[in-house]
Amino acid sequence: MAKMNFGGVEETVITRDEFPLEKAREILKNETIAVIGYGVQGPGQSLNLRDNGFNVIVGQREGKTYDKAVKDGWVPGETLFDIEEAAKRGTIIMCLLSDAAVLEVWPRIKPHLTKGKALYFSHGFAINWNDRTGVVPPKDIDVIMVAPKGSGTSLRTMFLEGRGLNSSFAIYQDYTGKAFERTIALGIGIGSGYLFETTFEREAVSDLTGERGSLMGAIQGLFLAQYEVLRENGHSPSEAFNETVEELTQSLMPLFAKKGMDWMYANCSTTAQRGALDWMGPFHDAIKPVIQKLYVSVKNGEEAQRSIDSNSQPDYREKLEKELKELRESEMWQAAETVRGLRPEGV
Repeated sequence: MAKMNFGGVEETVITRDEFPLEKAREILKNETIAVIGYGVQGPGQSLNLRDNGFNVIVGQREGKTYDKAVKDGWVPGETLFDIEEAAKRGTIIMCLLSDAAVLEVWPRIKPHLTKGKALYFSHGFAINWNDRTGVVPPKDIDVIMVAPKGSGTSLRTMFLEGRGLNSSFAIYQDYTGKAFERTIALGIGIGSGYLFETTFEREAVSDLTGERGSLMGAIQGLFLAQYEVLRENGHSPSEAFNETVEELTQSLMPLFAKKGMDWMYANCSTTAQRGALDWMGPFHDAIKPVIQKLYVSVKNGEEAQRSIDSNSQPDYREKLEKELKELRESEMWQAAETVRGLRPEGV
């Protein structure tokens, strides 16, 4: 494990150079990895593991997702099973179901978590708030996590490009004494760029905060506020969308992702520099109290309970689709569809 300096703070990271794929294969050579769920993370992680030479099977109930697994080359009765059968056959159970599905399926998985097996997650939700979820694992198994910092689609795409998506890792329960090497081997096997250490609690809290904050909730709120102000002051939908979203996502984000925000500030017009420097403070001061309130709501379990209550309603899917339809059909994202259609081919 290497010690890396992140902005003056030392953290432990593990790279593929110090923990090569060959070592990961050797550690897991006698393991059967059962990937439960083939939705968001399941395809990317299972296909990367399979391509990297590990013994992988998939557990998925029949339906569209099951059919997708078949199309991806998983063979019913050989490498594709129902959830209970896969959990029974696996020595490492990778629980990659949605948080809502974990609560539903847990009673069917738990009986197959026999002594010495490993239970793997890519999100700390179910374990960290197990007083609310009821997901309490047996004491005689390993409970571990590797959480890629991106979607399963990104994990797969970057793997096929020869790159890696960074992941966090954590060990909640080490019964066998092999939990650490099992965890890192799996992290390397799924195609992580590097792995950094966390805990189930920190991952769950930071993940929910990020989703509701800068990754999704806050950024949509910011986009919409600016778009509305421009439209209310006579700017066209095309102009409002381009100045709010398109320039950021297509031009600026790739630059500061690669070189940093300071580089982008230094390489824009003097007018943009002055305005950005002057206004970042007021935006910070206005937004930080909201993020603090959000963090408290996540930390104390209110957000987890809201998710559990919402996801357990029988009409959850219908309500969700209604909300997403409203978002999809809003003027801003209808303008986005037109703008995307006008981009040069391949962009």
